Amino acid sequence: MKLITNTELISIGGIKDTDDFLKARIEILAAVSSVSWADPFEFVINPTRKGNGVVPIKNNFVHHLVKNKWKAEARMAIVEGLNPGPIDAVKITESGLIAVEWETGNISSSHRALNKMAVGILQDQLIAGFLVLPHKILAQYLTDRVGNYEELEPYFPLYSNLNIDFGHIEVIGVEHDRISESVILIPKGKDGNAKKSL
Repeated sequence: MKLITNTELISIGGIKDTDDFLKARIEILAAVSSVSWADPFEFVINPTRKGNGVVPIKNNFVHHLVKNKWKAEARMAIVEGLNPGPIDAVKITESGLIAVEWETGNISSSHRALNKMAVGILQDQLIAGFLVLPHKILAQYLTDRVGNYEELEPYFPLYSNLNIDFGHIEVIGVEHDRISESVILIPKGKDGNAKKSL
């Protein structure tokens, strides 16, 4: 899969100079690049509008992180007094927890993901959060109304102005490598299996 955009919304306190952060970020970017469908080395999508599911894509991504000792579907109450639901993947480091979410819901889900990570950083439960989501050119072929980079971008200044001493929030925009009408559609719902992409 192509990594098209990576936007730092906020990065404060020298976090980018820590070995734990650098290693985790490299693993995230490598996992994005490793996501494939219909080809072992590329993400090839059938260009049917609203025709492809998103959960198998996320599962493919998380599978690569788990191989690097990330914890999948970590259920953590990172927000005081609120259970925000599981995080797609978490890396436990000596510096603190690093979280990453792959968007599978609508734009409201994208906002919730960023809010969850921002509050986690504000409350010193996380040191960094990453959100991966498709650009519109890919989103048009996925489940209807899935959150996309362009739709979320106008809200980035909100997170850039957080009052924190140490932390990092980054949004990663992705696209397919190529299209082909001959490849199978990515299953919708939770019926897909990331291993089918290999």
